Amino acid sequence: MHRSQLTIDLGAVRRNIRHLIATLDGADLWAVVKADAYGHGAVDVAGAALSEGARTLCVVTLAEALELRAEYPTARILVMSPLLPTEIARAREAGLEITVVDADIPEGVRVHLKLDTGMGRFGLSELLSAPGRNVVGLMSHLATADCDLEFARAQVERFRQLTEPYAGLTRHIANSAAVLRIPEASFDAARCGIALYGLSPFGTDPADDDLEPVLRWESRLAQVKQLQPGESTGYGRRFVATEPTWIGLVPAGYADGFRRDMTGTEVLVEGERRPVIGTVSMDSFAVSLGRELLVDTPVVIVGDGLLVEDHARVADTINYEITCGICSDRRRARRVIVDA
Repeated sequence: MHRSQLTIDLGAVRRNIRHLIATLDGADLWAVVKADAYGHGAVDVAGAALSEGARTLCVVTLAEALELRAEYPTARILVMSPLLPTEIARAREAGLEITVVDADIPEGVRVHLKLDTGMGRFGLSELLSAPGRNVVGLMSHLATADCDLEFARAQVERFRQLTEPYAGLTRHIANSAAVLRIPEASFDAARCGIALYGLSPFGTDPADDDLEPVLRWESRLAQVKQLQPGESTGYGRRFVATEPTWIGLVPAGYADGFRRDMTGTEVLVEGERRPVIGTVSMDSFAVSLGRELLVDTPVVIVGDGLLVEDHARVADTINYEITCGICSDRRRARRVIVDA
């Protein structure tokens, strides 16, 4: 028996993509499926994205790209981080497109030249005077589209100025947040990641931007017990009962992606929000039940209105980190794919 179950709804992926394409109003949508589609399963999500009109799949590593190439032989696939010199030949053989961040443009492979317009990471500060015949795209990366629109718009304008002489090349800088807040950032294509999965780029309710969560995570009560006053649960005795307290042990912990700093968040037990108490262990966490319940009572960790964003706020992190950290080891969690 699996300790928890992850359900990935590809129908929700499709609906999110249709919404984003409509919002783009003519620019291409490129689906960012790096990091195993932010923990949602890259091969499955990529198939749904391509079938709904995504024009390119975007990843970060050569290995990610080759996995997708094996499944989608004709898809356009862009590796968004620079490759090692030893990897370029393999990318060329696989028909991949690659990102270059300096003046060394390799031959025989389609290149997207990356500009640093304010992110302060990979990229050229100024565009090469002659990008070269292998360059098919010009790209940059927004630093603050989710939190500082003024700086993001300044980046967009700098990108526009740098690339205007080469408007015949495919230009792309927009991410999910920019698609939803900065229409002028779309140019020819937008690289959408987090919004595909129905997660808010802004840490708010995804429904505010007509996005539908894709992931559901559920488990069960593996044991139910009553703590007496003075008794504790978990490492370090972080929770000590002050009165008779019914608790349930849920068999998912930080090895499964339920982080230690999510103590204090809530899960759904019989449809009721109940607090997580004590220290989250590697393989389990405790929840205060309020009353005696049966072993095997379902517990919803994500779903039914309980959002990844809710957990992220408690953990003082972002929704990306929560989903990327969910364990993909099928020996621990059952993964179910639906297309509803």
